[in-house]
Amino acid sequence: MSRMVERAQIGTPSFAELFGHPFLVAADAPGRVNLIGEHTDYNGGLVLPLAIPQRTRAELAPRDDDRVRAWTANLQREIGEFRVGSERPGRGWLDYVQGITQALHVAGHPLGGFDLRVESTVPLGSGLASSAALEVAVLRALREAFSLPLDDVEIALLGQKAENGFVGAPVGVMDQMASQLADERRALFLDTRHLRFERVPLPAGIEVAVIDSGISHHHAGSDYRLRRDECERAAELLGFPQLRDLDIQDLWRLAALPEPLDRRARHVITENARVRAAVAAMQEGDLERLGKLMCTAHDSLRDDFEVSLPEIDLVVDLARSEPGVYGARLTGGGFGGSVVLLTRAGEARVIAERVAAEYRERTGKNGAVLVPQFS
Repeated sequence: MSRMVERAQIGTPSFAELFGHPFLVAADAPGRVNLIGEHTDYNGGLVLPLAIPQRTRAELAPRDDDRVRAWTANLQREIGEFRVGSERPGRGWLDYVQGITQALHVAGHPLGGFDLRVESTVPLGSGLASSAALEVAVLRALREAFSLPLDDVEIALLGQKAENGFVGAPVGVMDQMASQLADERRALFLDTRHLRFERVPLPAGIEVAVIDSGISHHHAGSDYRLRRDECERAAELLGFPQLRDLDIQDLWRLAALPEPLDRRARHVITENARVRAAVAAMQEGDLERLGKLMCTAHDSLRDDFEVSLPEIDLVVDLARSEPGVYGARLTGGGFGGSVVLLTRAGEARVIAERVAAEYRERTGKNGAVLVPQFS
């Protein structure tokens, strides 16, 4: 079992208080912050996420029937219920659990009912993969409780299928793979088409901080879906299966695309190149280069992909004005969420708190430092 997470809320009921018996297994999974490689995963591209200290914990006990009773400390006070094999969407956070049981059934992994208690310190709607942390934590607990023959990649893929097919969020596989496979000191260099990955240690002399803009986002929303549709349409018009199939030398082809598809494709193509360059910079310890790549990635998300917001841009600009910051960029799907900062070692906390305070003063938004630094 993974390490315990801190209680999400003080005084929340225990598993035994909720269900009248103890839990049998417990598992947890982290959220993630993406250093670079945004909106590339559903295009078959490259990403570079890290796990964050905040985690989601699932406590579970099998039942002798097909009922599932589930409760979360973070979103509700009542126990939700459904029957395995009779899942129906439209029930809020419970859809993630229903999506998991349905995905397991479709994949040929039968299971009975169970009682489930969830709590999380991964903030919701902040671009830090709270839904993936939930999916992976629950799947890990189910794997142990029902002796399911699932490897790590299968767990990530099942989590993605639950979110795509049942919840209706057209996300790529980065979040689930990162929650399952990443750690806090080594970035996960992931090829999302072939599911090949390499762990790349963070260079000495840097720290990572995350600042929440206070503006929540939702991957099932129309803007995120529209960007994915635009990418798929651009690839189709260019005659390629995915934008991943194009490289920097193919940028001339984008002149054949209408607006804004040309800019959407340019972001994906150049972002994949930036991920490769960022990995090389990390391996060489070139912190200035790594920071510049992060800044260029944000500019591309803002101008070519148009998923940033004025408030996010303000956090980025404030961070970039700090002498101890190598780079800063929007992290996550956009339309709100968080900004990731790369700072000199020993300065992440002070810089992030100063930037967040200035942001709050200028906007009135509840900007907060979520990950002051990695341990």
